[in-house]
Amino acid sequence: MISHSLCKPKYPLSALASAAALVAACFAVTPVYAQNPAASTVDLNFVAADIEAVVKAIGHYTGMTFIIDPRVKGQINLVSEKSLTKEQAFKLLTSTLRLQGYSVVYADGFYKVVPEADAKLQPGPTSSIQGERAESVKGDQVATQVYRLNYESAANVVTILRPLISPNNTINANPGNNSVVITDYADNLKRLNKIIASLDVPAAVDLDVIPVKHAIASDLAVMVTRLTENSAGAPDAGRTILMADSRTNSLLLRAPSVARANLVKSIVAKLDQPTSLPGNVHVVYLRNAEAVKLAATLRSIVTGDTSAQPASSGLSNTGGSTPAGGAGAGAQTGTGFSLGNAGSNTGVTGGGLPQASGSNSAASGTAGGAAGFIQADAATNTLIITASDAVYKNLRAVIDQLDARRAQVYVEALIVEVAADKADEFGVQWAALTGDSDSKYRVGGGSVFTKDGNNLLSLATSKTPSPSNGLTVGLFRQIGGKLGLGAVAHALQGMSGTNILSMPNLLTLDNEEAKMVVGKNVPFVTGQFTTSTSTGGAGVNPFQTIERKEIGLKLTVKPQISEGGTVKLAIYQESSSVDEAATTTAAGLITKQRSIATNVLVEDGEILALGGLMEDSASDTNEKVPLLGDLPLVGNLFKYQTAKRGKTNLMVFLRPIVVRNAEQSNSISLDRYDYIQGQVAPSRSGDMMDFSMRMEKGKLMLPVDSAKTKQAPQAGKESK
Repeated sequence: MISHSLCKPKYPLSALASAAALVAACFAVTPVYAQNPAASTVDLNFVAADIEAVVKAIGHYTGMTFIIDPRVKGQINLVSEKSLTKEQAFKLLTSTLRLQGYSVVYADGFYKVVPEADAKLQPGPTSSIQGERAESVKGDQVATQVYRLNYESAANVVTILRPLISPNNTINANPGNNSVVITDYADNLKRLNKIIASLDVPAAVDLDVIPVKHAIASDLAVMVTRLTENSAGAPDAGRTILMADSRTNSLLLRAPSVARANLVKSIVAKLDQPTSLPGNVHVVYLRNAEAVKLAATLRSIVTGDTSAQPASSGLSNTGGSTPAGGAGAGAQTGTGFSLGNAGSNTGVTGGGLPQASGSNSAASGTAGGAAGFIQADAATNTLIITASDAVYKNLRAVIDQLDARRAQVYVEALIVEVAADKADEFGVQWAALTGDSDSKYRVGGGSVFTKDGNNLLSLATSKTPSPSNGLTVGLFRQIGGKLGLGAVAHALQGMSGTNILSMPNLLTLDNEEAKMVVGKNVPFVTGQFTTSTSTGGAGVNPFQTIERKEIGLKLTVKPQISEGGTVKLAIYQESSSVDEAATTTAAGLITKQRSIATNVLVEDGEILALGGLMEDSASDTNEKVPLLGDLPLVGNLFKYQTAKRGKTNLMVFLRPIVVRNAEQSNSISLDRYDYIQGQVAPSRSGDMMDFSMRMEKGKLMLPVDSAKTKQAPQAGKESK
């Protein structure tokens, strides 16, 4: 073996050139070929040597080309206690540079010596691995590896490994393909490979199916989940998931460990026992559906009789009678059914004595007919089912599908009248005063017609009373000597624009009707009773029958959500008013009405426009001073004429939005609240309540007082 020694120079390193020359002289050895890397070793003994000189010396010995960043400066100690091969010398150099805060990055056949903070920005070695095997990167070089995970979440792995990464290097997660990207030293990447391989393993129990023989799978799923659920902050990967399959009456289990899976199976086995209750009575609590309506639907399904109608409240019943004592708040009613021969079981229990009446023919069915009984309790929104296990399981599967959360539809509406009104006004208003300007009171008069904005005397202060139409004579008080003769000749021609009648917002369940009414409740005479006197005289009218009707703006919408998000809308819109210009007849008042009734299909979130209901109106008004207004020519000075022509077009704009979850509902509520807050904000003044609405823990919070209100004086202290 050939051994060489690199010794510390005996003379001080006064300049970079002399140091480099000295190191090169120490390395003046016979070249060693790569075919036999162990054929030559070297002893390193650099003390307080310049970094650039040491790197060049190692590069000359190993045959590697180094590129040194200008920011790499300083001195290092590189001493070996025994002879080193080329590979060992390179590793010793990279380790020493790492301790000094510098890194070696290999790219394009060169080795770059750069500050550690910039190493991750250099084009170094990059590899993509999946599973436990990883590409080996030698030395204390900075490299990048991409780990594709099969089971564990990339975000969870990043949280675990971040403390193990050098401060100047990076680790990031890509949720798209569940991978982790790490840039760090090669030796640390090897350690991270083993850690990731240990973390990225399948769960002890992935998925299992538990058949249920006697109980109802959906009931067991809710009960067992509550018993075995973890804390609220536990991640999904560490939680026990239990779901029910109504079709096969089985449970789907996913547990994080074998112990947790065995616990769930043991609980299910203990609960899945045949019932010992006589009559097989079951109580089903509904979450979304209405018990009364669902009970009627189930009866019609089982018996094939669609005539059963749900009751309005309490416990409903078809048939039977109420015994003495009346039906109390806890009255129970129901309809029986029989599988096999048709039969019925009807009866009620009164609120007084526990008497019963009715008939029972279901029990007399032929052999093999399984009788049952369905009751609905509206107070608790529950179903009471009396049936055999086989029948109850079939009914329960139907109930679970019908008792699903229904989507809602939020309907934004805009009802607008587009008017084209033309008005022509012409007339003369005048006023005159007499008397000395120095006197306190003066006599005056004027010709005034009280048209809005056109009254001459309305130009005074608000304390001045409004005079009546026609010629007015009175005693006026002079204020500052500013009253005198005045005349106004006014001609106006104007055209009105758009009038927004209403902007209602309705939120209703799918296939449920929503109605909005803005108007008055007007009485209409529908009949009267007249009697005649005993002497044959004129009759008297002791009473009348009156029907009250809603007059105003009405909007009725019934949405139905179709497949793909399309919304079918049954729309009825009405705009009605009492015709004040028409003469009231003996038949009663005369009303004007414009309405739209239609069924349309609209995409979710799209705007629908309905309209075209035109109304023409015309009015002519002629006001004048008696006698003076009838004079030829001069009479025009005592007249005020108005001619109006109007045409209005009623337009309705609708925009349905399907709301399927609480997040959408909260978002819509916040938008509407912000709109209302923006409308009322300009009118606020002084210390008022803060009406800001906010979200806390996913829930919409109501407005709270913002502590702007003044504090009341403390008790026991006098207020000054």
